[in-house]
Amino acid sequence: MLKIFNTLTKKKEIFQPINKNQVNLYVCGVTVYDFCHIGHGRTFVIFDMISRYLRLCDFKVQYIRNITDIDDKIILKSIKEKISINTLTTNMIDKMHQDFSRLGILPPDKEPRVTDHIDDIIKIIMKLIQKKHAYVNQNGDVFFSVNSYCDYGVLSGQSINSLQSGLRVPLNSTKKNTLDFLLWKSAKTNECFWNSPWGKGRPGWHIECSAINQVFFQNSIDIHGGGSDLIFPHHENERSQSVCCNNKFIVNVWMHTGVVITNNQKISKSLGNVVLLREVLNDYNSEVLRYFFLSTHYRHPMNYSITSLQQSYISLKYLYTSLYNTNPISNIEEGMDFESEFYKSMNDDFNIPKVFSIFFNIAKIINFFKTKNVLKANKFAFRLKYLGNLLGFLSQPPKDFLQNKHTLKKSIIEKIEKLIKKRNIARKFKLWKEADDIRNELISLDIILEDLPDRTIWRKK
Repeated sequence: MLKIFNTLTKKKEIFQPINKNQVNLYVCGVTVYDFCHIGHGRTFVIFDMISRYLRLCDFKVQYIRNITDIDDKIILKSIKEKISINTLTTNMIDKMHQDFSRLGILPPDKEPRVTDHIDDIIKIIMKLIQKKHAYVNQNGDVFFSVNSYCDYGVLSGQSINSLQSGLRVPLNSTKKNTLDFLLWKSAKTNECFWNSPWGKGRPGWHIECSAINQVFFQNSIDIHGGGSDLIFPHHENERSQSVCCNNKFIVNVWMHTGVVITNNQKISKSLGNVVLLREVLNDYNSEVLRYFFLSTHYRHPMNYSITSLQQSYISLKYLYTSLYNTNPISNIEEGMDFESEFYKSMNDDFNIPKVFSIFFNIAKIINFFKTKNVLKANKFAFRLKYLGNLLGFLSQPPKDFLQNKHTLKKSIIEKIEKLIKKRNIARKFKLWKEADDIRNELISLDIILEDLPDRTIWRKK
């Protein structure tokens, strides 16, 4: 029985879809003005894991992940780069897909762009104005009135009074309340725009998710997810305007992932401390980064460091080493208790750190039987590989992972293989000193050799 922590109720709840066996999953996507950073990577690896598991449990999942392709940052970047907004966003979306694919993130069922739903957004804003939940100011901007919704602040656990304390009211403010948030922003001169009943402009950030959810899910969402930094104001505002627009709006479970921090600061483009996904993926095997993102429970913050990545590599290396020189055999005999533990851990709010401990226990058994009972070792190898594959792990040939060619330059790989060939010739003619000298040279390159009856194989230390 699956239990998920609900941000709204602040407790784990038994997950029961609104419609039997059908799961509507919505996750707030990327604002595509720049390359994705590791904070994005963690959130979307986690929801990839969740969608994989839900499908494994025979739920029919409809996974929607939106793309914000219009906002201030996008406009400023397009001006700076002297390219059109569409050229910028299309290029960034392509780069995002490349990064996510390398991470083993499966594509969502649909990935709507905000600019394809401007009419839907305008309709919702019109309805909010009609119901007295929004107003147009003197500049043609449209704001949501937080005072019109008595439950504003419930999701984030804050009251309007506490949120207002400490806020400074600008002298030129055209808001009725400093907490009122933008639904429609009037366009500046020479700025891109869409026509609306209030004049030329573009949508605010929060309203886009309400519109897209209404279009695809008719305001009925089983799981609404995103990073914990979105709880306030984004999800608080989205929830408020959606409920006010349609009191039948329902989110079964609000899920939020912990932020990635470095040097005691949240990783954020606005803070200037971003670590780009593509840069890390150039230095580490993609499964290492995926393992790192899931090694801390999804609700907790996690610290990014080179040391943490190295530890993730060492952990995966142990699992792959246990699979090395095995021939996984499908079976229903060995490891079923581990499979039961896997489901039990996943059903406990997706406890992946516990799942990883299960993987290590299986790997330990494989290593034990490798020299004692090869058949038994192969059966447990099947169980480890099968469970790992369910979450996007252990999908590479062990030899490929252990050689770690991903981090080696082509010239280094060619040098390694040339030295191994020379060493094999030296061994063939019993030139042991020359063979040992070549082995020592390879050791200096952090290369470990294993001599088999018919060949010599190598891996990175």
